[in-house]
Amino acid sequence: MNAESARPEPPRPDSVPVGPRSWTFLTNHAHVLVCLAADPGLRVRDLAARLGITERATQRILADLDEAGYLERRRLGRRTRYELRLDRPMRHPAESMHSVGELVRAITA
Repeated sequence: MNAESARPEPPRPDSVPVGPRSWTFLTNHAHVLVCLAADPGLRVRDLAARLGITERATQRILADLDEAGYLERRRLGRRTRYELRLDRPMRHPAESMHSVGELVRAITA
């Protein structure tokens, strides 16, 4: 058994709580980073399905992360591959002493 097969499956969108008082500990931006850290070649369609959000919302998040320097897009033929900049600091002042990589590593460990 290799390290990849030992990794637990991510929760399905249908297991995410829904309703007026539902919430999660991470934002969709963080979820996108975590998913791309595991699979930098995910298509927008697959990423959106995994997170349970629309493709349009996923594209906006990718644009936000790209504009802020947290990822770089590289075209490989018809596909896009994402390179994460995990050394960048977290955006909120309360966490700015930590890098995005620390968060991603903590979630994917």
